[in-house]
Formats: sequence, structure tokens, C-alpha cells
Amino acid sequence: MDQCVTVERELEKVLQKFSGYGQLCERSLEELIQYAGGLRREILQTETQDGDLSGTIALVMTQCCKRIKDTVQKLASDHKDIHSSVSRVGKAIDKNFDSDISSVGIDGCWQADSQRILNEVMVEHFFRQGMLDVAEELCQESGLSIDQSQKEPFVELNRILEALKVRVLRPALEWAVSNREMLMAQNSSLEFKLHRLYFISLLMGGTANQREALQYAKNFQPFALNHQKDIQVLMGSLVYLRQGIENSPYVHLLDAAQWADICDIFTRDACALLGLSVESPLSVSFSAGCVALPALINIKAVIEQRQCTGVWNQKDELPIEVDLGKKCWYHSIFACPILRQQTTDNNPPMKLVCGHIISRDALNKMFNGSKLKCPYCPVEQSPGDAKQIFF
Repeated sequence: MDQCVTVERELEKVLQKFSGYGQLCERSLEELIQYAGGLRREILQTETQDGDLSGTIALVMTQCCKRIKDTVQKLASDHKDIHSSVSRVGKAIDKNFDSDISSVGIDGCWQADSQRILNEVMVEHFFRQGMLDVAEELCQESGLSIDQSQKEPFVELNRILEALKVRVLRPALEWAVSNREMLMAQNSSLEFKLHRLYFISLLMGGTANQREALQYAKNFQPFALNHQKDIQVLMGSLVYLRQGIENSPYVHLLDAAQWADICDIFTRDACALLGLSVESPLSVSFSAGCVALPALINIKAVIEQRQCTGVWNQKDELPIEVDLGKKCWYHSIFACPILRQQTTDNNPPMKLVCGHIISRDALNKMFNGSKLKCPYCPVEQSPGDAKQIFF
């Protein structure tokens, strides 16, 4: 994380220089334009009948050319300084990040089945991002067969999101109305907030939209119970239509941030209806990998120094625990209370007849003959009665 902060600090310096350079260019060019324009007017006023310039005007023209040349040279020099700052960002990246991360890879991890799963995840990610052409090209090159029904929901989601980004509410409203029952079943406020935004857009039109706004307010009726206060605020704003909502106590209704919020709400609720996570699994995996990578590189170096590479290569789990933060906690983890080990696919949790849970390895070590005594209660049972459970 410290490495990221260091690089980010260098990047901020470059952005500040770019911003300052842009302002300097605008200011310098504006001054030159005004100076040259004034000189042109002066020349037109003092122009002689034979068209020759006086000695004074010729001298002023020479000074003007010199000033333009000096200004351009200074801007070019300042631009070179920015290039050096950009190169420092590259050096900071090389210094703080290891460019060779192949050492943490496991040979043979991308077999045919794993490669197919990875391709499917990548295709889904491209569908989510609206990059349909890229996804279809990947399907052709990898030999994947994606059913049209899997692609259609993502096409619709991206179409609606693109409309919301340019503040067009109609597609999202039509989708929300058609899925009203499912949205209300998960206590979604999406449809109300879409109607709210449309009502606010009518308010911005002033008294010319007063009748239409009152008529549209009927759409709030199904949401009166859960959004009573919000609806009261919207109705109260009608009093200030004549002077303009932007000049009233209801100016907060015009906050532009609510358009970004509605995009997030739509994405979350639409993904929930489709049984999808809000974030792309590929993006989450990539972010988790970026967090875990420094620790993995360090432990790999230690393992190679101590010549115990089998600790990593011969197991399906990492030799150390990597903390990815609570944001990446998705599944419950069961640790066997007998062997003090986390369960795995090869050593899953097993539920005994009495209801207590231990790992399969503990189960195999504890039974004697055809009988097993629970380590927590005196119930005796057959090991074959234990059932695997899934979290």
C-alpha cells in the first residue's frame, strides 16, 4: 500500500503541473492575442497612403515578433519540465513495484478446464462493461459457446445505464415498472427514486410544467407508505415554481450527485434480480490479487532462500494467510475444533448425528472400529452417518 501511495504522490505532482501549465498557456496566449490585436488596430489607424510603415511601427512589429518568439520558447521549455516529471512517475513505478511476478505463479494451474472457466469469467466481464464486440471475439477465438439468453440481460442493462448517464430516465422507468413486484419484494427504492428524478426535471421547467407535474405526482401513490416525507417535500416545492426551485429552500432537490446515485442503485438492484454480484468477479479477483501480490512475492522469496519450495507447490492452499480486508469476505470459514485447521474441498466439514461439526480428517482419526464417540457429547454413532455440509 505504501508503494501505491508513493506512486500516487508523484502522479499528483504531474497532474498539478499539467493544470498549471494549461492555465499558463491560456493566459499567455490570451495576452498575445490582445497585444497583437491592439497593434493591428494601431497600424490600421496610422497607415500611410503609399502603404509604407513608419520607423516606429516597424520597431513595434519587431518587438511584437520577439515577444511571440520568447513566449513560445518559454512554453516549450515548461513543457519539457513536465516530461521530466512524467518520467519520474515511470521510475517510481519501476522502483516500488516488481515487474516480474511470474515467480508467484503455479505451473500447470491453467489446464483446459481452468482456462475455460477463466474465459467465461472474462466474457461475462466484457458483457458487463458493454464491450459486446470484444466478448464475442473472445468467444470465437477461445471456442466458447455463449447462449443468446445470457447476453441479452447485459445488453439491456448497459443500454439503460448509458441512458441514465445522459439523464434520460424513460428506459429505466419502463424497466422498473415491468419488474415492480420483484423490486418491491427486495425492498428496493429504485422505482420511487426514478419517479422522483423525473418529477424534479419537471419542476426545473417552472410554471410551464406545473399542470404536468401535478398529474405526474399520481405515480407516487404506491410509495406513499414508505416515502411519505420525501413526497411531502416534493409537493411543497410546487409553491416555489414561480420564483424557481434554484432560488428556494428546496434547491437541494437539484443536487447533481443524485444522478450518480441512481446509476449505482439501478446497477445494484438489477444485478440482484439477475442473481449477479454488483461488481464483476474478474474486477474483484484482480483487486484482491493486487492486495495479495506483495505478500506472495515476499513469501516466495523466503521459500526459495530456505529451499522448501514443496510447501507451496504441493498444496492447494497458500502457505500463509493473506488479509484482503473485510470487503473481500464472501464466505463463512469453518475451522475444525479438533485439529485446529480450516476445512478445504479435500477435507470438508462433516455434521455428526448429534449436530456437532468436525472435519473429515478428524472424523477418520477418531472413529474406533465401527463406532464414533462425539468429542463434545457422549452420543455414539456410526461414522457413515456423518453428512458433509456446505457453507
